[in-house]
Amino acid sequence: MESTRTILSSELKFPCFKGLHCRDLNEVASKSFLRVKKDSVQVSKHQAGKSFVSSLLVPAQSEGLSKGKKQLEVANGNEIVRTLLIDNYDSYTYNVYQELSIVNGVPPVVVYNDDLTWEEVCHYLYEEKAFDNVVISPGPGTPSRPEDIGICLRLLRECKDIPILGVCLGYEALGHVHGAEIVHAPEPIHGRLSELEHNGCSLFDDIPSGPNSGFKVVRYHSLVIDAKTLSKELVPIAWTSSSDALSYLEIQKSGESPDAYESQMGQKRGNSSPSSHSEKIQNGKILMGIMHCTRPHYGVQFHPESIGTAYGRKIFKNFREITQDYWLRKILFSNERREPRSIRLFKDLLGHRRLVHNAGERRSSSFPSLLNLSLPSSDVKFLNLEWRKFNGLAGQVGGSRNIFCELFGGNNAEYTFWLDSASTERGRFSFMGAKGGSLWKQFTFRLSHKSDTASEGGGHLSIEDSQGSITNTFLEDGFLDFLNKELLSIRYDKRDYEGLPFAFHGGYVGYLGYDLKVECGAAFNRHKSKTPDACFFFADNIVVIDHHYDDVYILSLQEGSTATPAWLDETEKRLLGLKASDTNKSEVAMSLTATLSPSEAGFLADKSKEQYMKDVKQCLQFIKDGESYELCLTSQLRKRIGEMDLLGFYLHLREKNPAPFAAWLNFPKEKLCICSSSPERFLKLDENGMLEAKPIKGTVPRGSAKEADEQLKQKLQCSEKDQAENLMIVDLLRNDLGRVCEVGSVHVPLLMDVESYTTVHTMVSTIRGKKDSTMSPVDCVRAAFPGGSMTGAPKLRSMELLDSIESSSRGIYSGSIGFFSYNQTFDLNIVIRTVVIHEGEASVGAGGAIIALSDPAGEHEEMILKTRAPVNAVASYQKGAASNEKEQ
Repeated sequence: MESTRTILSSELKFPCFKGLHCRDLNEVASKSFLRVKKDSVQVSKHQAGKSFVSSLLVPAQSEGLSKGKKQLEVANGNEIVRTLLIDNYDSYTYNVYQELSIVNGVPPVVVYNDDLTWEEVCHYLYEEKAFDNVVISPGPGTPSRPEDIGICLRLLRECKDIPILGVCLGYEALGHVHGAEIVHAPEPIHGRLSELEHNGCSLFDDIPSGPNSGFKVVRYHSLVIDAKTLSKELVPIAWTSSSDALSYLEIQKSGESPDAYESQMGQKRGNSSPSSHSEKIQNGKILMGIMHCTRPHYGVQFHPESIGTAYGRKIFKNFREITQDYWLRKILFSNERREPRSIRLFKDLLGHRRLVHNAGERRSSSFPSLLNLSLPSSDVKFLNLEWRKFNGLAGQVGGSRNIFCELFGGNNAEYTFWLDSASTERGRFSFMGAKGGSLWKQFTFRLSHKSDTASEGGGHLSIEDSQGSITNTFLEDGFLDFLNKELLSIRYDKRDYEGLPFAFHGGYVGYLGYDLKVECGAAFNRHKSKTPDACFFFADNIVVIDHHYDDVYILSLQEGSTATPAWLDETEKRLLGLKASDTNKSEVAMSLTATLSPSEAGFLADKSKEQYMKDVKQCLQFIKDGESYELCLTSQLRKRIGEMDLLGFYLHLREKNPAPFAAWLNFPKEKLCICSSSPERFLKLDENGMLEAKPIKGTVPRGSAKEADEQLKQKLQCSEKDQAENLMIVDLLRNDLGRVCEVGSVHVPLLMDVESYTTVHTMVSTIRGKKDSTMSPVDCVRAAFPGGSMTGAPKLRSMELLDSIESSSRGIYSGSIGFFSYNQTFDLNIVIRTVVIHEGEASVGAGGAIIALSDPAGEHEEMILKTRAPVNAVASYQKGAASNEKEQ
């Protein structure tokens, strides 16, 4: 760009301030990110022994600066801008991070709002000249509460000469600093859209304005700036076109794509003057943007980083250009020739990094490093894989049900697993196995009592081998850290599994309980789980069924051995000897046809209907006060079942409610059996490094007749509430994947798709991204666990609030079941539609997302609906079993 863009005089009246200036840059940014913490650094590099100097902060050339835009060095065709991104503990910050990384040509440096002292901020901004601008993220709470906003108020108050953009909470902070009142919005708006008008300032350059212009934005807020209280220093720059909010699909029906700005760049921006808008913010219109009249400070109430916002990236591009123009004007109007001392800054940061944080030091320490810089233990394992394939065998021997029962159903199917794609329309492979191989182990982990108040976790691990020998140890750094080290210690030859069409080749199979959230950022667990917080088998011998082709595979892992495992020969012989009619599990006659309520089925709820509705109202108050956008409230139903054929029950459940992510896990020493018919994937990592999440938000019952069923499906598709729920969780999962994926790779191939199951229709979205090569599989899980569809957003604050409302630990419910393959892939579900049987008691968890549009009675009804399939499966199986006994 040869000429300097015109800047409105009202935007920057005084071009010359002390502060940062543009710098010559001689190094192109890498894709890694740096999260600066006081006396610590979190960097996306694994190898502790390697030097990892990020190009986020690179040394300037000694020639100094010249007067003119041509002196800005270009990286990949983009003029680099360095951003300090202040994270207000939000769940959308890394969507902002991804956008800034693309727009700026270099990833921003991310700090929590309480990571740095004011002296440190000044050091980095003014002495080291490390950043060109600052972006303040969204977040829960209010700018009037110091613990919600941290250092941001002082930044806005005292950094008069640093370009700053505030988003949502950051926008409200800008208003608050200059005397504006922050009040409750006429209506909380979360996951819904509005058309915007703007004044044509540089932040909205080349963006259309007004009704039917295509400029529609996603809003997540319960509080607003009272436009009547704006001081003379603050200029309104954007507001809603009307008082009505729209759903996402209403926007789609209008023919406007949320990311349509690329094709609309030729449209003219609005051109009304900045000084004549106060009278327009009336008649129900809500103020959506402000700027300071003399400082380069801007704020927007809406979320430009949301997938549903049109021209979102263009807004970030405009802020980049505002920043570049600002520093260019400083160069033109002054003779400052100070060079940034970024090399020294990096040495300081790296010299003070800590890999394990003191849990009591600061609230920020509750979010652990995504990075495990520890080298693998000296106990490196070299694993060899051997496998065989039997074409079309599954259909000849009675399918996966018969194979499991015949191979693993004996002795009450103890120490067995079955990752069961019972719904073969959406699931292709099933994996099954049992105790017996030389490498087999069971890992049972319980969080310590101390970890209920300390973020670093820690707990007791019991390891049982195939001979029954048990080793107990205390894991100071928690289970996920242990699992990460175990996986990193395994060595293998990729040629061993060439030709296998599935991702699991042996390794860890089991579950992660919800309370492991304390190892993923949550500050504490208010309640303690009765069941182990994690339980896994190391499966060295597995059987795999390909449901698309009816092929059967048998696989065996050995450590450092070239001999053919005897298990392969034995299992082949048993498989080929099966007949389609073989089964050691006789069918239980089912006489129950009516659908029972949980109480009719003998289940007792942890909370009454009245208490649950009261809890929903408490959630709504939290949302109204800006503490959360969405809270996924849950409850548990329980029933004493006594003696029951557990495998027989699971076979009944999978028949009555088949699901693509169903599972059977049996841990007899723990008196624990899990029977899951989950339709939801939490997170998958394939052999190509592609991550995928498939959150469900929005559920309605199936209709009794075809026409009624189709009407219910359409009702779900068009539900404004369900669309808002889904959009919020999609943005949350984009954020979680954005923490561990390559810049620009996170995308949403399917948004708000409706899938139909035996008893319900559900609204499902798919989010994918390419894993950053420096991230381990466990890093990816840690970044996203627990699944956002079970927490709400912002995740950390929402989990705290839910802990204060819910009366017991969720235990296994809301956690994840699946595998971590020895060759660094994984696939995990969300534990819903699941019966957990522990010490003779069956429990079923269920809940729903509470948003501003929620109705307490309706939420209770939805919660009960989600228990229908598992609760009725228990009742019908018990009744059928009792009838069989009488006949005998």
